[in-house]
Amino acid sequence: MDQGRWEEMQMDCLVNIFSRLGLDDLTAAVPFVCRSWYQASGDPLGLRTLDFRHLDFNPSSPFAERISPQFSFSGFFKLVLARARGASVDLSFPSSVSPSIEDLYLASDECPRLKNLSLSRIKSEDETQFLQSIAKWKDLEVLEMDSKPSILPELVQQIGLSCSKFHGLKLRGSINKEDAAAIVGNLPNLRWLDLSTCRLRREEVIAIVEGCRQLKRLNVRDCVGFEADEEVRRRGSWIKVFEHEGSMIEDECEGFDLEDGDRDVSLEEMLMYYDDCYAMWLY
Repeated sequence: MDQGRWEEMQMDCLVNIFSRLGLDDLTAAVPFVCRSWYQASGDPLGLRTLDFRHLDFNPSSPFAERISPQFSFSGFFKLVLARARGASVDLSFPSSVSPSIEDLYLASDECPRLKNLSLSRIKSEDETQFLQSIAKWKDLEVLEMDSKPSILPELVQQIGLSCSKFHGLKLRGSINKEDAAAIVGNLPNLRWLDLSTCRLRREEVIAIVEGCRQLKRLNVRDCVGFEADEEVRRRGSWIKVFEHEGSMIEDECEGFDLEDGDRDVSLEEMLMYYDDCYAMWLY
């Protein structure tokens, strides 16, 4: 078989190959090889998945230096979205960066067909405005957040109103009675729910198991606040994949009333503090 040159490959083949590369190579390496590679790397079909999680956004990193001396995440984000030209359906923000409300507004405008969104956390002062972005993503199917927003009931309500195809949710944090009720009441078509490592009481687990009747998979592994006793396992036996291993009740939590408003707020603040520390450590 004749061995053709890379630059002579059909454009759709190049686009397919380059779509499997990371955003660092696709933006800072491939376009500078030759004219055909430059054209293929700029095809929006190769930018349907935007995964920023594995990039080092420290301004002194080799990747940042390759892009621009005045490098910033927001600037790079705008560049990538402009090249994607509305074709992106999967968007994952880096764990070390809390996207600004301007980044989220831009994403909602430039990624109208978004199906999957993953982000570390939303700044507390931006949570309410984030609801406006959610309202624009009519095709959103899955949302993953490493930190539960304080307005979770309002968030899932907005998802229920705006995103008719939504079926997957992943959260980290303290899930209280109001949160569980909001998930059950606003996401009737939820098929996948990941609350692993959350602080979660037995009552909330049972409420979710009994209320989300479309679930195919429920992950409550390694949670603090409940044990998967015989009754919990029996009630969740209808779920195809029910993961509950490693969840436990802390001895020091005995007698700790999570219904107490002051204590619940303190717990939420503590979890947010740990999230901030983790993000700073990553950065």
